[in-house]
Amino acid sequence: MKILLIGLGRWGEKHLRVLGELGVELWVSDVSEERRGFAVKAGVAAERAVADFRVALPHVDAVDLVTPADTHLALASECLTSGRDCFIEKPVTLTGAEGRALADVVRRTGRILQVGHIFRFHPVATALRERIQNGSVGRVRYCTGRFTGFKRPRTDVGVTQTDGIHYFDLFAYLLGQAPTAVTATLRDYLGRGMDDLSFTTVEYGEVPAFIETGYFAPGTYRDCVIVGDKATLAGDFGTAVVAIGTDIEASILTTSALVDLGVRRIVAKAVTEPHGKILERVGASKVIFPERDMGVRVGHSLAGSIIDYIQLDPGFALVETVAPAELVGSSLGAAQVRQRYGITVVCIKPRGGTFTYATPDTVVSEGDILVVAGETDRAEVFGELQ
Repeated sequence: MKILLIGLGRWGEKHLRVLGELGVELWVSDVSEERRGFAVKAGVAAERAVADFRVALPHVDAVDLVTPADTHLALASECLTSGRDCFIEKPVTLTGAEGRALADVVRRTGRILQVGHIFRFHPVATALRERIQNGSVGRVRYCTGRFTGFKRPRTDVGVTQTDGIHYFDLFAYLLGQAPTAVTATLRDYLGRGMDDLSFTTVEYGEVPAFIETGYFAPGTYRDCVIVGDKATLAGDFGTAVVAIGTDIEASILTTSALVDLGVRRIVAKAVTEPHGKILERVGASKVIFPERDMGVRVGHSLAGSIIDYIQLDPGFALVETVAPAELVGSSLGAAQVRQRYGITVVCIKPRGGTFTYATPDTVVSEGDILVVAGETDRAEVFGELQ
């Protein structure tokens, strides 16, 4: 596949990286010599980095357009008319009139036009849509969406067209209904002549959707709620789990891409300590080692009377174990468990019973199960008592 990337700004850089990872034959175009030089340093052949995108059109199959919104109509029209399919970073155009004009070009040329609405293709959206369609939610009453948080504002369009548009499209997809009415409150607190806060109500037939976007709320929020008369669904687009373990390069690249997309919480699986350190440096919120941790738990369960073992911190652990014989018949207070063993008995389960909180007056019986907490070495020693 031969692709022409037009525009090498802040988002164009991300497209450049992804297209490179996909292994396409890549051409790039930007009016800035400095930005073209950046692309060449990133691996694009110098002869495929051009100032005029028209030079590259005869050599490519499709175009990836990542330029300011007010250029989309003219640039996309020329690319489509030349017989090239076109992907446009949202918003598709600056105004509704321009959008309809571009749709006319698509119908006339018969080419494919795709807009970058990422939520529609997110696994969370797939799960939400399945539950709405199978009736488990019942009749949808209303929806809410939130796309807020500190970040650098775009300079060509306001926050509604930058972020709110994701939810306009998402709810149309989830509900299978085009918008029928819109009302909104927009504010320009930064004085840029563009909205930086918006509260929009979009009606999809009888279902209203309330969407908040803005640059001022601390944190990063990408979530939505679907309220039905049978159930309520909550979707969080700000959390991701990277469960790629064997392909370390793919694991790191996926985590990096999620960071670029602004995903708030990224839990990534690692297979080695160096792999884990790289994931942390790339931006993973939490790194887990499931194979290592399970091996430790299983290993401890084979020692003494330990049933289960959870390492809470490098120097602190929870241990589930059978009560040692030397405690049977004594209360925890009289046995001076904390003073003698350096651990705390958190809860106790009698044979055939359920767990309850342990107190100094709790008397230990044969076959009781104890959950104890303490420094790792001390907890392990106690768990190995017979």
